[in-house]
Amino acid sequence: MPELPEVETIRSGLDARLRGRRIVGIEIRERRLRRRIDVAELRGLVGRRVEGVSRRAKYLIVDVGEGTGWLMHLGMSGRLLLLQSGAPTGAHEHVRAEFEGRVTLCYRDPRRFGLMRVGRIEEFTELHGLGPEPLARGLAATLACRLRTTRRDVKAALLDQRLVAGIGNIYANEILFRAGVRPTRRCFRLSAAEIREIAGATGAVLRDAVRRRGTSFSDYFDSDGIPGTFQEVLAVFDRAGEPCRRCGATIKRRAHGGRSSFYCPGCQR
Repeated sequence: MPELPEVETIRSGLDARLRGRRIVGIEIRERRLRRRIDVAELRGLVGRRVEGVSRRAKYLIVDVGEGTGWLMHLGMSGRLLLLQSGAPTGAHEHVRAEFEGRVTLCYRDPRRFGLMRVGRIEEFTELHGLGPEPLARGLAATLACRLRTTRRDVKAALLDQRLVAGIGNIYANEILFRAGVRPTRRCFRLSAAEIREIAGATGAVLRDAVRRRGTSFSDYFDSDGIPGTFQEVLAVFDRAGEPCRRCGATIKRRAHGGRSSFYCPGCQR
């Protein structure tokens, strides 16, 4: 599933190419996503002009003016691609939007776990209850308040979108490696210094990943079809059995909470 750096990379590409362009046509080939697409609602965007593309957690919001937004979530395998009008239809292409200037936005999603809906931006219930953005100022103070009051392990807490928004499994592992904290540590046992390290590592890892345009394994490419490069510098994620690049210890993998956690027994306590 695309996480914050991947969604932010896509947001940047869409904003640069679509801002100021009018939507001239929308074709819906498959309605059955996580929530069925409202055809009339989506086609009602025709004639609206894009004022900008923003991101909240892992959601994209295309602002079409007067408080109205086109909300998108890529689910597990969704992709948004910008192509020239008339480009051939790709596999699993469910929505195609045409813009002024012969620009086409295609939504492709083999698993169909994505989401598309239109409405008043402030009324999108999907955005209600989300935690603060992890790149916002004051994250250390926020984490200090929230982590010390839960008995969950620290990785599960970082994945909780109500506690902090946008972090997924890849970056939770990398953040905790950089902070020197094992993913199984209980939050209420963390020291104030360790929480500050986690907050600092959160910003550092996510900003680095955004600069590298995200992490590409099999599904993720940006809106121009270009893969990210953060996978080239992953410290622990998906590296079980390999030596730690910092201390040489063997990276360990542990399954808990329905996900795989990766850590270095030498660098993380």
